[in-house]
Amino acid sequence: MNGYLYDLQGVTKEYEGRRVLNIAELQVRRGEILGLVGPSGAGKSTLLRLLNFLEEPTEGQVCFMQGTFGAGHPIPLSLLRKVTTVFQHPVLLNRTVWNNVAYGLRLRERSWPWAKGGIRRCVDEALQQVGLGHLPEQRARTLSGGEAQRVALARAMALEPEVLLLDEPTANLDPYNVTLIEGIVRDLNCEQGTTIILVTHNVFQARRLAHRVGLLLDGFLVELGDVESFFQSPSDPRTQAFVKGEMVY
Repeated sequence: MNGYLYDLQGVTKEYEGRRVLNIAELQVRRGEILGLVGPSGAGKSTLLRLLNFLEEPTEGQVCFMQGTFGAGHPIPLSLLRKVTTVFQHPVLLNRTVWNNVAYGLRLRERSWPWAKGGIRRCVDEALQQVGLGHLPEQRARTLSGGEAQRVALARAMALEPEVLLLDEPTANLDPYNVTLIEGIVRDLNCEQGTTIILVTHNVFQARRLAHRVGLLLDGFLVELGDVESFFQSPSDPRTQAFVKGEMVY
């Protein structure tokens, strides 16, 4: 895989005969923040589901670390557990904040011998990282939208994933929580080296956080480049229009 964490070749996804994703080639570098932008229906969330192995590609292969994932070729559980996702609308259990963050760790106690003795430490550290160390006993479903998203982020961080996938993590949140979450994401990448793939409609957010940015339109990866060249000198006229806020779909 030439040092890449992910390597996608000829990947397509169809639903009932309708092709919604057509990625000729895409590599994700270890330790980078990759931003994926594009309008609704462009295929961003579909691509994220393939990267998290929640769905199989219709054609092509998704290579991840030592494994190859494709139609009829499931990826080993040991590799699946290296990837986790935070969705736009977090689903929290009707439990305390602390127990929500601990949930994934408790599921993995048998396979991760260190987890049982370290759950409290992992959960407490994750809550401190997202600024919720003062709310461990609060019922999760009484939280504000921004607090709930930070609980979902802490739950993912406690698992210490190799890859964190973020699907519109700050959509509809107030500026305070947007700033907090962006800072958490930046710190997670810089301090722990977590590879982060960020799907967002917010091109300004992609510019602030990402090392590279890709534009998806109608299921195709139109352009992919480092953040400065993507925004300052894009090679595709559709990218030029998109970063200016013009309608390209």
